[in-house]
Amino acid sequence: MHQQHMKQKAVESRGDQAMGFSHEKTTHHFRLLPDGGSIEVQANDAKDAASREQIRTHLSQIAEAFTAGNFETPLFIHGQTPTGVADMKRLHDVIGYQFETTQQGGRVRITARSPEAIQAVHEFLKFQITDHHTGDPLTISTR
Repeated sequence: MHQQHMKQKAVESRGDQAMGFSHEKTTHHFRLLPDGGSIEVQANDAKDAASREQIRTHLSQIAEAFTAGNFETPLFIHGQTPTGVADMKRLHDVIGYQFETTQQGGRVRITARSPEAIQAVHEFLKFQITDHHTGDPLTISTR
């Protein structure tokens, strides 16, 4: 139990450093969708303009980095290469990453155009859900 707690604290600390905003002031969600999924982050306080802008900056940079095949940020945050990354790199020509703003933050919409690429994206997002302890469903959603 203690080791798991220490691992979680390390992920949170490296995440705050890499993302540029506090995990305590924001909420992450990872969604599995039929054609891929999404990474979503929102400021917990609607009046927290600083966190909202930091989220948008980070997620737009993540969309650009992933498009270029650069997954160094999740590697740094998690202290290991997340499941699915190797296949996402290999299948980069059939996976797209689109940054979108939301009312309190933003999202990176990930769309894949082959069953193998969709599977890789789902593995990556399931890893994120589990390692960040978001409580998001590990099943495909229709929304």
